[in-house]
Amino acid sequence: MTALEFNHQLLSLETKLRYFAQSLTMDSEQAKDLLQETMLKALSNRDKFQGDKNLKAWVFTIMKNTFINNYRRAVRSNTIIDTTDNLYYLNLSNESGFSSPESSHSEQEIQKAINDLGDDYRVPFVMHTTGYKYKEIAEYLEQPLGSVKSKIFFARRKLMVKLQDYK
Repeated sequence: MTALEFNHQLLSLETKLRYFAQSLTMDSEQAKDLLQETMLKALSNRDKFQGDKNLKAWVFTIMKNTFINNYRRAVRSNTIIDTTDNLYYLNLSNESGFSSPESSHSEQEIQKAINDLGDDYRVPFVMHTTGYKYKEIAEYLEQPLGSVKSKIFFARRKLMVKLQDYK
């Protein structure tokens, strides 16, 4: 496929890509940015596209992966922008140094309830709550993905029953 044919076919997909970007982002400005980024990636990686493959599927996959990567990056950064004159929020300590007896008691009870779970439930649950993805947990524990998901689900259920006073 020549560069001219590739560009022509890519431009013919623009409307469909715009609708897909809108459905992913639910925001017109973010959708425009996603569309622009996708088109740029498709054009800059044209040499990686194999002419006998489906261009539409290839470009939609680029868009979906770009959206996922941008979302993960945004979640990871989770930056606080402090617009106060004296940077009050950035200089604010995360811990106030004050802990009420109720909160420390609650934390101890919750931690005890988690520790009371059997290893089969506790380990995947703790890994999940500390930020590991289901797939990473499954690989680490050398267990099927479905088993890991169900163990985390049942661990939550057991904790909800045990800690029902905290609702």
